[in-house]
Amino acid sequence: MGGFFGVVKRSKCVNDLFYGTDYNSHLGTKRAGLATVDGTHFSRSIHNIENAYFRNKFENELHEFTGNSGIGIISDTDAQPIVLNSKIGRFGIVTVAKINNLAELSQELLEQGKNFYEHTSESANPTEIVADIISQGKDFVDGINLVFKKVKGSCSMLLLLDDGSIIAARDRLGRTPIIAGRHMTDDGSYALSSESCAFYNLGYEIAKNIGPGEIVRISSDKGIEQLQAPGDKMQICAFLWTYYGYPPCEYEGRNVDEMRNACGEEMGREDDTEVDFVSAIPDSGIGMALGYSVGKGVPYRRGISKYTPTWPRSFTPSSQERRELVAKMKLIVNKSLLEGKRVAFCDDSIVRGTQLRDNVKDIRDAGATEVHVRISCPPLIYPCKFINFTNSKSEMELITRRVIQDLEGENPSAEILKEYATKGTDRYERMVLEISNRLKLDSLKFNSVDCVTRSIGLPRECICTHCFDGLSYE
Repeated sequence: MGGFFGVVKRSKCVNDLFYGTDYNSHLGTKRAGLATVDGTHFSRSIHNIENAYFRNKFENELHEFTGNSGIGIISDTDAQPIVLNSKIGRFGIVTVAKINNLAELSQELLEQGKNFYEHTSESANPTEIVADIISQGKDFVDGINLVFKKVKGSCSMLLLLDDGSIIAARDRLGRTPIIAGRHMTDDGSYALSSESCAFYNLGYEIAKNIGPGEIVRISSDKGIEQLQAPGDKMQICAFLWTYYGYPPCEYEGRNVDEMRNACGEEMGREDDTEVDFVSAIPDSGIGMALGYSVGKGVPYRRGISKYTPTWPRSFTPSSQERRELVAKMKLIVNKSLLEGKRVAFCDDSIVRGTQLRDNVKDIRDAGATEVHVRISCPPLIYPCKFINFTNSKSEMELITRRVIQDLEGENPSAEILKEYATKGTDRYERMVLEISNRLKLDSLKFNSVDCVTRSIGLPRECICTHCFDGLSYE
């Protein structure tokens, strides 16, 4: 998905920028970059982080960054930030975006005589495309609205201007968040982040959730200025709470771990399966497992632990075989706890099913007599079109779609898919049972869309649940 961080101060900003950007590291695995501005001088650095830590790549360069304002990015896609001159001014830019019509926009710009200098996988760099569109506007606000109008998918961004201010623009439908922070003791210091957990240890507090389509500017002199009011429609991604968000973070005033606990507690209350204890598939299954423990009234135990000294984040080896081995190496089962026990394991989701299948084999090999899996979200039936939720190249990488094809044949109708996405229908129950059998489980249960939206606490129409039910608003 990706996450960004921006900061303006009356003093040198590089330490806040470095650590604030680092607190978005769980959102991306491919590229990272920093940029600062000092008068008209921009400093920029970009590194590949596919097999490395953000901190290790940038720590030795921090002395090269000057100025009181900067932006940083952890990206799952392209090399960022981009810095360019344009008729509306010089600026740096980072984006969190999924641009489904990138080829179309690239061709349109080429026909206008534009040249592209940044490339990712032999295609135009999405952030450079966004920057070029902005530069066509009468001013920055007009240019950003051109992006909102032209991009199919989603796009949130931070723009670092040469006057030291930062413009933040949240996606038109708010599919990804931007949170503004104010320093609690340092007057004139403000920050912007995809993740609110970036604020606390740096001394910032949440000042504002930027609204869908809203554009604001932060500066040391004027604080947080609204340049464009938010729109009246929002489609924030439900998966931010289910999976992406770090536990202490919040979006739209709703804490990530509170949501996960609520999902687990509701499922625990309704589940009549007899188990000896509940455990989590770490990390994102922990919040749900703790809630499930309370709702069902069974102990929480760590039947699986994540080995963090060498596998704290998801590296991306070049081959599928090595990726699967890395996924296995990170998690260690606790044979002493599992042997002879009936255990419910909570996880955030099932995408391909490969990792969970291997986890289940290890759990059974450790001596568990029954393995029940409880998933905090509904089955993923529709590939995400909006936030780069998975790296799936095809809908057939989803275990649900492979099962549906085996049951229905190729190209099932929209009506049939809707039945599979609706909890309680015969087709839904048949699909869940088949997934359970393929993963060699004693039972499998998913939470419902209604449970997820209740646990988030926002109006149903404000939450994007496309990957669960196929509904989308564009």
